[in-house]
Amino acid sequence: MPDKLLAGKRGVVTGVANDRSIAWGCAKACAEHGASLAFSFLGEAQEKRVKALLKELPDALCIPCDVTKDEEIASFFGEIKSEWGQIDFLIHSVAYADRDDLKGRYIDTPRDHFALALDISAYSLVALAKGAEDLFPDAGGSIVAMTYYGAEKVMPKYNVMGVAKAALEASARYLANDLGPKNIRVNCISAGPVRTLSSAAFPGFRNMLRVTEAMSPLRRNITQEDVGKTAVYLLSDLSSGVTGEVIHVDSGYNLLGMFADAEAGS
Repeated sequence: MPDKLLAGKRGVVTGVANDRSIAWGCAKACAEHGASLAFSFLGEAQEKRVKALLKELPDALCIPCDVTKDEEIASFFGEIKSEWGQIDFLIHSVAYADRDDLKGRYIDTPRDHFALALDISAYSLVALAKGAEDLFPDAGGSIVAMTYYGAEKVMPKYNVMGVAKAALEASARYLANDLGPKNIRVNCISAGPVRTLSSAAFPGFRNMLRVTEAMSPLRRNITQEDVGKTAVYLLSDLSSGVTGEVIHVDSGYNLLGMFADAEAGS
């Protein structure tokens, strides 16, 4: 193990659903690099799953938080402030869209479904950043949000989630500008397809994995560990001059324009 890049730092992790979650991969990488962690959860079922994982991190905090409710966000960070006083980083890995809206046409998205997807998937970053702002030390810190290539290009059936992720990425840029004077950096990781609880909701997900493996420059799918390593970089002092960026961790898939038939191998 190289020098621990997050030794002595404390951070908040949102969006852990189970051991396959990208957020959990990031959390493990952060813990391996010396960070102390606080986790959010929503509801009893998620609480049980998160607390089972935290047997690996016995000193971690685990606090309820519904990101659609400002009072719960305030209570969440209030408890963290009471326990720690301050934090050094925040990982945002929260997203939601109704499954029915990932099956048909984007144009058929109901107004209330659109509002809910944007609230949970994009505005939650703004709300959490606002809640965490005063907990960062004078030296600043780092916020990292998880996004996907469907924010930039049309992906089959990604629909309203693609629009929500685009709003998330734009929000990260505006937050980077707002928080930059406090030396708080805000960046996004655009991860390639990974088998998670949420990815199971997308029709054709297996095909996404197949195409990425066949066509991406690295000719493989990414792992939780790949994302976790990049998160550690963005949360550490190694990225001290980086903010407002979207870093792709997708085996290079995003750089492709047109590719030949997969069977041809060329």
